[in-house]
Amino acid sequence: MSDWLTRGLDHIWLPYTQMQTAPAPLPVVAAQGARIRLADGRELIDGISSWWTACHGYRHPHIHQAVEAQLAALPHVMFAGLVHEPALRLAARLAALLPGDLERVFFTESGSVAVEVALKMAIQYWRNKGQPEKQRIVYFRHGYHGDTFATMALCDPGEGMHALFAGSMPDQIMAELPEDETMRRAFDLLLDTHRERLAAVIVEPLVQGAGGMKMHDAATLAFIAEACRRHGVLLIADEIMTGFGRTGRMFACEEANVVPDIICLSKALTGGTLPLAATVTRRHVFAAFLSEDPAAALMHGPTYMANALACAAANASLDLFEHESRLAQVAAIEAQLRAELEPCREIAGVADVRIKGAIGAVELSGTIDLHALRRRCVELGVWLRPFGRVLYLMPPFIVTPAELATLTAAVHSVLAERAEAL
Repeated sequence: MSDWLTRGLDHIWLPYTQMQTAPAPLPVVAAQGARIRLADGRELIDGISSWWTACHGYRHPHIHQAVEAQLAALPHVMFAGLVHEPALRLAARLAALLPGDLERVFFTESGSVAVEVALKMAIQYWRNKGQPEKQRIVYFRHGYHGDTFATMALCDPGEGMHALFAGSMPDQIMAELPEDETMRRAFDLLLDTHRERLAAVIVEPLVQGAGGMKMHDAATLAFIAEACRRHGVLLIADEIMTGFGRTGRMFACEEANVVPDIICLSKALTGGTLPLAATVTRRHVFAAFLSEDPAAALMHGPTYMANALACAAANASLDLFEHESRLAQVAAIEAQLRAELEPCREIAGVADVRIKGAIGAVELSGTIDLHALRRRCVELGVWLRPFGRVLYLMPPFIVTPAELATLTAAVHSVLAERAEAL
C-alpha cells in the first residue's frame, strides 16, 4: 500500500460518511477522458462526472493548456480594487450566453456560497428598495441547494442529510412543485398570503438533483416564474447542477423561456478542473445596489473570488462548448439512456425510471444497501455513487457509446441481482 495512503487515511475526514463503519475509499492516481485509474491499476468508467463537474471528461488538453499558461503568468490576485483578464473575459462571456439581461456576475468558489450570495442579494434588494420586511424564501419539497446553514434551510426538511440541524437554521417556507392545476392554485395562494414578507422563490430548473433526481416539465417552471412576477417576488434559479448543457440546453431555464432574476452556476463551470461559482443577476437587481450610500453595497467578498486559474479553466471550458458538439453529444446520451435504462422498469424493486438530457435516474423501492450497490458497481468496472433511493448516471459528455453501454449494463446487472435477493 502506498505510503501517502497509509499515512493519510488516519487524518482525513470524508464527506457524507460515517467514518467508523464506511468501507475504505478507493485511492485514485490518474484520470483521462471518462475513466478513473486506481492505485492498483484498475480502471473505472466514471458514470457521475465527479459529482457532475467533469462535463468534458478528465484532462482535456485545451483546459490543461489554458490553466498551465495562466499559472505561468498570474495564478491569483485579490479581486478587490484589482481585476484581471480571465475574470472579465469570463463575466462578459457568461452574460452573452445567459438568457435575457442576466449580465452582472459575482464570482465565488462553491455552489453553496453562490446560493448564499443569491439569498443575500435578494434580501438586500428589497431592503435597498425600502421594503426590509421582505426576507423570507420559498423553496420546494425535494429541493437541495447546499450544505451551509442558509442553504440547508432551503432543503427538504424530511431529507436525512440535514435533519440533524432542524431548529438551528433560518425558518423558510416550503412549497410543493406546482405540477397540476390544484397545486398551482395552492402555490399561487401561498405567494399571495406571504407576499408582503417574501424576498424570493428558489428552484432547481427541470431537475432537482441531490434531493432525488426528481424531474418536472418546462410548463411547471414557466408557471413558477410567472407567479413570481405577478406577486412581486424575485426568482432564483439554482442551475449549479443543470447548467452547462446537462439537461440538453446550455441552461435548463431556456427550455421554459424563463429569465430568472438571479441564477447560480458552478460544478461544470470549469469543466471539473478547479473550484469556481458565479451568481449572476439581471440589470434591475444590480441597479438596486447603486447608491451614494455605502450601506447599499453588497458586503461579500471571498478570499479566492475570481481566482485567475479557475477563470482560465472556465474560459477554456466555454471554448469547448463553442467548438465541440457538446449539446449534440448530450442528445445522443439521452437517446441511449432511454433505450438502455427504460427496461429497468421491469425489474422487481424499481419504482421509477427518469431521464432528462445526460441524466438517467432509477428510483428504487424497499430496503437499500448503498454500500453493497457501490461495491458491486466497482466490481463491474464503473464508478457510481447511488444515494437515498436513486441509482443514477450523469456521465461526461464525451463518454463513448461503448462506455455508456457498460454503465447502463452495470446498472441493469446490480438491479437484477438485487431483485433476486429481495
